[in-house]
Amino acid sequence: MKKIIRKLFGFVMMMLLVAMVSIPAYAAGEADVPIDEVTVSEDDDTDNVTGDKALAAGLGIGLAALGGAVGMGMAIAKSVEGIARQPEAENKIRTALMLGLVFVETAIIYALIVVILIIFVL
Repeated sequence: MKKIIRKLFGFVMMMLLVAMVSIPAYAAGEADVPIDEVTVSEDDDTDNVTGDKALAAGLGIGLAALGGAVGMGMAIAKSVEGIARQPEAENKIRTALMLGLVFVETAIIYALIVVILIIFVL
């Protein structure tokens, strides 16, 4: 289990590294054009902001869903293991599991709301 978590953490860190490297590259634009010849229209600025919003929204909901799915999977696995070890405590374990899953799902829904706000309000 620790190997899986370690691999998942490495994957997330690699994706963050790619995002940190690629965003400044996109922001740099064309370096060969002299400043005198650069004309910025409203459409170009709007497209750039829209792309940034889409990137932020995709990364935000993707990481929230990934974290929630991993957390839910681990919680379910541990609760099934606990029920297998102590069948008489099934009701208590199931109640705690459902409450925990509700909290994890609520955090994912909050992330979705933030992403919607990023897209439509900001």
